[in-house]
Amino acid sequence: MTDRPTDLSSLPSYREPRRALFSARKFALMASVAAGLGVAVYGFGPSGPSDLFSSPAQAQVNNEVSKVAQPVGFADIVERVKPSVISVKVNINEKVAKDDGDDNDSPFPPGSPMERFFRRFGGPDGLPPGMRGGRRMITGQGSGFFISADGYAVTNNHVVDGASKVEVTTDDGKTYSAKVIGTDARTDLALIKIDGGSNFPFAKLADGKPRIGDWVLAVGNPFGLGGTVTAGIVSAMGRDIGNGPYDDFIQIDAPVNKGNSGGPAFNTAGDVVGVNTAIYSPSGGSVGIAFSIPASTVKNVIAQLKDKGSVSRGWIGVQIQPVTPDIADSLGLKKAEGALVAEPQANGPAAKAGIESGDVITAVNGETVKDARELARTIGGIAPGNSVKLDVLHKGKDEVINLTLGELPNTVEAKADTDNGDDNGGVTRGTDVPKLGLTVAPANSVAGAGKEGVVVTDVDPKSAAAERGFKEGDVILEVAGKSVANVGDVREAIKAAAADNKNSVLMRVKSGGQSRFVAVPLAKG
Repeated sequence: MTDRPTDLSSLPSYREPRRALFSARKFALMASVAAGLGVAVYGFGPSGPSDLFSSPAQAQVNNEVSKVAQPVGFADIVERVKPSVISVKVNINEKVAKDDGDDNDSPFPPGSPMERFFRRFGGPDGLPPGMRGGRRMITGQGSGFFISADGYAVTNNHVVDGASKVEVTTDDGKTYSAKVIGTDARTDLALIKIDGGSNFPFAKLADGKPRIGDWVLAVGNPFGLGGTVTAGIVSAMGRDIGNGPYDDFIQIDAPVNKGNSGGPAFNTAGDVVGVNTAIYSPSGGSVGIAFSIPASTVKNVIAQLKDKGSVSRGWIGVQIQPVTPDIADSLGLKKAEGALVAEPQANGPAAKAGIESGDVITAVNGETVKDARELARTIGGIAPGNSVKLDVLHKGKDEVINLTLGELPNTVEAKADTDNGDDNGGVTRGTDVPKLGLTVAPANSVAGAGKEGVVVTDVDPKSAAAERGFKEGDVILEVAGKSVANVGDVREAIKAAAADNKNSVLMRVKSGGQSRFVAVPLAKG
């Protein structure tokens, strides 16, 4: 069937002028109205009265019009791609700690007959004998799809994480054992390999990005019911759901439920545009907001997992944050774009190349960096050891810095500020900074605050500083790009910012062992 309209004049049995078709449609409309009134409607042919709809030519016309009017379905696409989708079942050994008297470990609802039975006969903790400690087996289920005929398949990391056993059921009902080749928690992707078989139907990862409004088909195994298909559209692109620094999800409105995790989202060409990984759900069920990992990310991650079982990412060694409109105003930027360097890591690639706190990275290898997340994704997508060119705004001037990427560590240890002002060493009052709503004191006069900057000893709860998250114990290291050691330095920096007609002043603040920049509006007067 084609989506193009049929040229009715080309039909072999159609020889009447086009106005005849118009008349036929007009009579058909009259017939539908008259039928509701119980009136028979007849047309007039060349030889006299005749039943309009008994004409062979008109019957063929009606048949062709009917075909054109039918809605386009997805049956052909589903028939082609569904065999590549699999159900993934896992067993996980979970250690269960014995905690006598804790009802929360009971698998039965409080007050249920089984709960009362085991409360009476099962022991003091109200649990069956096999569930009073030690280990128990947990079974989980998700979805996935073949990416090659020899049995490699993609699913979510959270589906197979910690699995002691993985089984795969194909669309034709056959079950196979599988092993985990590699996982990547940062993108929630995993690669598994099915044992046995060398001619599995597989899906192709899409080369391009979908557009907002494009059709998508979510295929998976919700609730263990077997292969199920739902349809929807791409609702949004580039979604950040707070899952990590590499969030770049496709949002779809095709219903995705429990058990769909790891399943593919197909486009109308039958290519996989994303791997379904999460939903937004106040109730626990689908509300039409689901998130898929883009095919471009899947390609990069899965290739590395297949090659070496893990993922290596480029690293420049900086703590970054978004450039907000207030921060852009403080730095004199025309647009709130780029990634603000809160603090370069000591001996990291960025620090060695001369990047400093307060610099704004605006491009990588000539490609504009829109925000901090885009910088993290761009650098993370480049292999360690490669050289990159960074466009940087440094102290108000544009510079180009070349550096060689390091490898992102598997774990990032954050230094905890365990003593950040609980013991103020007798100095509790500090000096007010009226334009900010803060009271500060030299950091070296407060035990545990360090030797640099000024420590916040009080925050006016109604001030702009309080609205931006300042709290007692925070250490202000810089104000308007200048290091501060006492309240006088703070006041001078604020005075200079006001003289430059700045609406806000930018501060570098250390809190909880990490640094960040905060733009605080200046009070007038």
